[in-house]
Amino acid sequence: MRCFKSSQRIPRVSSSHAAVAGVWCPALWLAFLLLGWPPATGADQSAQSSPAQTPPPITLRFVSWKPDHPRVWDEAIALFTKAHPHISVVRELAPHSSTAYHDLLTQKLKNRDATVDVFFMDVIWVPEFAAAGWAHRLEDRFSPAMREEFLPATIEVGRYTDHLYGIPSRIDAGLLYYRADLLAQYGFAPPTTWDELARQAETIVAGEQRNNPTLRGYSAQFKQYEGLVCNMLEFIDGHGGSLLTADGTRSTLARSEALAAVRFVRDRVIGRLASRAALTYQEPESLSVFLQGHAVFHRNWPYAWELVNNRTRSTIVGQVGVMPLPGFTPGRTAAALGGWLYGISAYSQHADEAWALIEFLSTQVMQKKFAQEAGIAPSRWALFSDPDLLAAAPQLRNHLTVLRSATPRPRSPVYPAVSHLLQRYFSRALAIEDLDLAQEAAVTDAHIDRLLALTRTAP
Repeated sequence: MRCFKSSQRIPRVSSSHAAVAGVWCPALWLAFLLLGWPPATGADQSAQSSPAQTPPPITLRFVSWKPDHPRVWDEAIALFTKAHPHISVVRELAPHSSTAYHDLLTQKLKNRDATVDVFFMDVIWVPEFAAAGWAHRLEDRFSPAMREEFLPATIEVGRYTDHLYGIPSRIDAGLLYYRADLLAQYGFAPPTTWDELARQAETIVAGEQRNNPTLRGYSAQFKQYEGLVCNMLEFIDGHGGSLLTADGTRSTLARSEALAAVRFVRDRVIGRLASRAALTYQEPESLSVFLQGHAVFHRNWPYAWELVNNRTRSTIVGQVGVMPLPGFTPGRTAAALGGWLYGISAYSQHADEAWALIEFLSTQVMQKKFAQEAGIAPSRWALFSDPDLLAAAPQLRNHLTVLRSATPRPRSPVYPAVSHLLQRYFSRALAIEDLDLAQEAAVTDAHIDRLLALTRTAP
């Protein structure tokens, strides 16, 4: 923590006095002031008698997606500007879709837009932004001592090669929300496999048909965008498959484990457990179905817990449980690792002020506020054992275990292009019932392999 604001003038001590003092610290200077020693020179007297200089006004532009809890973010920015009255913050809000937000932000950065100062960066964008030179390196500002206060995974996702480009804002992993009241009514324990979930959902939907004819078994994100990749990664990982080989050099969609997982979603989920309308759902639409009491099970990120229990937004307050997503065998779970980082544009003319905003928003106090009032999972160790926070957000009690085992998406400078191919494949695989999955997967593998080859270092 700083002892003096940058706007304060700190009078000098002459070299002879410094030699006598031996050490210099703010406490000694305070003692000097109280004792009237050392005597002030003419220059010192002039400096002391002049009014403190006010920093010139600065406007920071913060590019982010449209938040689910705008009031909380408005309050956070207001607290920052109160602490830094010479800095005003203008937020430019992009669509909620991470894909649409990525397109907007990268276009600005490609144009070297100097009006962009601070931005949110999805954890999968770091290699792309770093390789393109769009983001400031932050390791000189984000000291090793500061890093120790955050979960290691949140630090690593902000790193590319030997440099840090992102500061942890939030960490996410996919979770399964379920109607605890309905499971109890039908004598079910929370499911441990996808097959068990399907059987429970089918039984409950059939039993509730008269009371709730619009009830469906499952709601999640199956629109063609980045969220679709996360959902399908969870099914594939839960079946023992993967998107790429362990060394990240080859696509593995055509392998039997991945094909079986995709086939399960196409044949058992879309149009059966979930409405075919789910092919158009992102997070807000799929969550709305659950909040209105029209789904037994729902996949989403940690932030959904607060909304599920918000009496102004939800019809199922107090009737919901949350657990890790199941796999296809008992004891196996699978969750996509997500999260967002703060970054500073390489073209910003206010990097110091941008860092001040990031440092403020990532403090323990502010992360606790976001977690309590917006359901955002924190990235700081201490908050996962904070009794006040756990009382307000009990879903965090087991969330740390899920985070530690969550599966990241491929890290590559060409990931946006890889993701586009994955989204297209998954969307076609789920929407076209008679599509030859093996052939479609093999074609997509070949396209992805060619992209990945572009990043390999020549021998």
